[in-house]
Amino acid sequence: MQIAPTLTATPLFQVLSDTSKQPSIAPLIPALKVAIAQNLAPQVQRIDQEGFYPREFMHQVGALGGFGQAVAPECGGAGQGVRSAVQVIEAVSAECLCTGFMVWCQIACTWYLQSSDNAHLKATLLPQVATGTLLGGTGLSNPMKHFASIEKIALTAEKRPGGYVLNGLLPWVSNLGAGHPFGIAAKLADGDDYLMAIVSDAFAGLSLRQNAHFIALEGSGTYSCVFKDVFVPDEWILAAPCDDYVERIRPGFILTQVGMGLGLVTGCIDLIERYRPRLGHVNSFLDDQAEDLAAALAIARLKTYTLADQLSQPDVHITPDLLKAVIQARITASELSLKAANAAMLHAGARAYLQGSEPARRLREAYFVAIVTPALKQLKKMLHHLEQG
Repeated sequence: MQIAPTLTATPLFQVLSDTSKQPSIAPLIPALKVAIAQNLAPQVQRIDQEGFYPREFMHQVGALGGFGQAVAPECGGAGQGVRSAVQVIEAVSAECLCTGFMVWCQIACTWYLQSSDNAHLKATLLPQVATGTLLGGTGLSNPMKHFASIEKIALTAEKRPGGYVLNGLLPWVSNLGAGHPFGIAAKLADGDDYLMAIVSDAFAGLSLRQNAHFIALEGSGTYSCVFKDVFVPDEWILAAPCDDYVERIRPGFILTQVGMGLGLVTGCIDLIERYRPRLGHVNSFLDDQAEDLAAALAIARLKTYTLADQLSQPDVHITPDLLKAVIQARITASELSLKAANAAMLHAGARAYLQGSEPARRLREAYFVAIVTPALKQLKKMLHHLEQG
């Protein structure tokens, strides 16, 4: 006997289905979706299979205001807040997680700049990054792992007149290319403190090397960055020492990544619905249905947007409870991404095994959501540490 998928009209789902109670959407999202359909969707296969970097689309996102949603208008941004920044990443990731990740990298770069007390960088570099005139990345994977006692710091810095000299190797930094600025952290050689700075390969002694290939995110502009006596002027220092600064940027760094997961799950639900007319008579026996995933997605989205609104408050105080909630939202994004991508593979069946299939790409992307720093295991370690007090 065929069991057709049904959706129980629980009070919770009724609330989530009520459009009058849905979270507000950033004004640029309709225009962004048009750009995605016209200029990103046709390139997704090249991005995934050939490592194509969608530079023109990235500049278009910047021109639409996508990178500057959480940036103040006087610094070239739209001033809409962290929620809108999450929604931009979400919309792009629903079509292509690789590009959604690069959008996150760019937004993270603006986050570092706007959170700094460096007036020079805010006045000169931030407007260019916020508007996408300059594309930029984030080199904080190693420092975030280091500050969580997972690995050693990769860069060291020595104080010199007018700045610092940096040495070391960052293995993978994304959304890079010639002239792209990106954030880094380094341990000061004369003590236990650290600094954070913005650098680029325009600095003498800093070279980019692309010597690895990935099963996903191949088109993300990911390079190894070699620092050999790189002089970084004081004008490019975000914070030194940077303990308080890291505490300020960490919640936004983590929460905006949730947009990648929200978008990926949306794409997986669309895939499952696509196979319903042809395979619904047998897919109805699978545990995870589109309706189940949609309900979980709606809850995750509401929680994420609420946290984003909190982080957008000018007088926000990062309490342990707020940080725990942010980390939990990021954990949920990882776990729900894996669940949704697994479900999409099962609903697609044998078609998912075809070379270049969308369900297979979504599965590879889902593992990235769970592995990119902070990875699922690191998030759970951080949450455990906070719960232990």
